Amino acid sequence: MKFTESDLRQAADLVCTQMQPTPQYAWPLLAERLGCEVWVKHENHTPTGAFKVRGGITFIDWLTRTHPDVPGICTATRGNHGQSQARAAVAAGLTAKVYVPRGNSVEKNAAMRAFGAELIEFGADFDEAKAEAYRVAEAEGLFIVPPFHPELVRGVATYAYELLSAVPDLHTIYVPIGCGSGICGTILARDALGRDTEVVGVVSENAQTAKLSMDAGRLIETDSANTFADGMAVRVPVADAFAIYSKGAARILTVSDDEVAEAIRAYYTDTHNLAEGAGAAPLAGLMQERDAMRGKTVAVILCGGNIDTEWFLEVMAGKTPTV
Repeated sequence: MKFTESDLRQAADLVCTQMQPTPQYAWPLLAERLGCEVWVKHENHTPTGAFKVRGGITFIDWLTRTHPDVPGICTATRGNHGQSQARAAVAAGLTAKVYVPRGNSVEKNAAMRAFGAELIEFGADFDEAKAEAYRVAEAEGLFIVPPFHPELVRGVATYAYELLSAVPDLHTIYVPIGCGSGICGTILARDALGRDTEVVGVVSENAQTAKLSMDAGRLIETDSANTFADGMAVRVPVADAFAIYSKGAARILTVSDDEVAEAIRAYYTDTHNLAEGAGAAPLAGLMQERDAMRGKTVAVILCGGNIDTEWFLEVMAGKTPTV
């Protein structure tokens, strides 16, 4: 997969018919904390509170043009992808059946229903929900929306296109990894714009499939993915994403749930923004590498702010949620 600058500009123009570009700010308190210039890309400031909304816009636009007779979509999610797809599909006159694992975020579930999703809880984790979504889509004649698709990635890549256009001299960008659309979009946007910025992936130490795969040079599944950073809670790597980040990422870091909780607190203290677990993971990765990044200009992707109230209160009380 490869994008040109024109591909990204066209995608950005489409995305901007439904939302404004999100801001990127260099926050001085984060700079004091970390000893470097820290730009935050605020994907928590989208119509769904997360970066996935961009891919929903581009994917459903492509789907309605290329498959005009499809009655609806089916997909699996931990929340942000599902909000994105439901929002765009229902607005286009399609039905949206969305599978989530049992015990999924109460507030993300409510948001998906509000965007018009028919929400079904199934399985113990995302990967079990995904397998059921594929089965049901086939049985019911719905179009399966995978977690990774060129049109999803082209939409998601527009946040990196905006960031790299606004701050062209970035040394490093830290990006969380779940199924991989975010990091791959960032890598592809960097390459399309001809930048030499390093892209560093961040995963939970409890959901290391992307890092294990990159280190081994082949796809490695894990037995579990138990982290409160649910956007990174993936057991099974996506081959098409691996093909991109295994070559284009400088490295992949692991962060603990305690480090993610600390990064959520830092975001609130230093910027007064809410970050969900996956949204705070890039900052947690930068906090690990603060010595190496001292004096440099770096960016972190605050990919979403959709943290349940109960967890946020627990984090701000100095604790780490358990799952």
